Amino acid sequence: MNDSNARTENPWSARADLAQRGLDHFFGAPEPQLLDNTYPAGDNSTFNYWWLAHVIDARLDAFERTGDPEWLAAAEATSANLRSRNEGSLFNDYFDDMLWYALALERLARLTGREEPLDDARAIWAHVVEHGWNDTHGPSVAWRKQQPYYKNTPANGPFAILSARLHAQDPDPRYLDHGTVAFDWITSTLVGPDGFVEDGINREGDGRIDTQWRFTYNQGLYVGAAVALDAVLHRPELVAQAVRTATTAIAELAPDGVVGREGGGGDEGLFKGVLYRYLGTLLDRLGPGSPDAAPLVDFVRTSTDALWATGQRDGSLLAGDDWRAPAQPPVYYSTQVSAIMALELRAAVEAGEALRPR
Repeated sequence: MNDSNARTENPWSARADLAQRGLDHFFGAPEPQLLDNTYPAGDNSTFNYWWLAHVIDARLDAFERTGDPEWLAAAEATSANLRSRNEGSLFNDYFDDMLWYALALERLARLTGREEPLDDARAIWAHVVEHGWNDTHGPSVAWRKQQPYYKNTPANGPFAILSARLHAQDPDPRYLDHGTVAFDWITSTLVGPDGFVEDGINREGDGRIDTQWRFTYNQGLYVGAAVALDAVLHRPELVAQAVRTATTAIAELAPDGVVGREGGGGDEGLFKGVLYRYLGTLLDRLGPGSPDAAPLVDFVRTSTDALWATGQRDGSLLAGDDWRAPAQPPVYYSTQVSAIMALELRAAVEAGEALRPR
């Protein structure tokens, strides 16, 4: 793909390109697989719907940064691959999976001006409300169809973000009403006094909160939901809540400036990327002169410095689950996508550009 003078002047743009190309270099596979689940290639029997949804967003990051239509074509191809492998359907049993895809589709619609992806995002939102919204432990979205009693941040966070974005496109009160209720449910049920966001409640039907799962993506989702709702509600307290959670997340999960390994790769490999994506939206909202932005930017720089120092391999970039050390194969492509999102944010920070809603 074509380089530009702007990217030559900003080394982090070239490094984001290297991570993007590393996804294809290390994981690329012929259709219908598109991406091997691991490097080196191993068991491809699992269809990772939600990983592909994040690949769409990652490719759109590169398109927004460079303007190169090949990155947009890559996003479109990934969306087509996801749909084809899902037997032509938008839907599956997991509400969080579908919501990730809807977020990517809504963004694809904004960047292309095409109505079809936006219609699909609206269809997913309506499907989630019809099949996943219930009053157990308070009005909110369940995690999956088989467990309507189990509620968590991974489902309600993207639902609140999508609701705010759809309201911005079409001010239907249903979007804002549901999105606000979902966000308030997370706040009252899963957010501690310091702003740290727990994963979920009632997974085993016993009303307990899963405090043992201290994951970055829950923090990122809450930050993203607060910022997205502030964009349509204009409530300063939402930004304050986002700052509190972001600051606490970094202190708790990255005391030395780098998030360590979360679980065993696989789904967990994507968790860090969610944090970086929505830290980007918060930094955009705060602006470069904000004192609240400084520690967040420091975290982005420290952690991506570590990633760059350990991730170079074979003239490309391969990320591990702990960026303080080189990757130890097998590596899941979810892990690589998190690295891409982090480096795209670093490139935007160093370019001094506004970080558009992602």
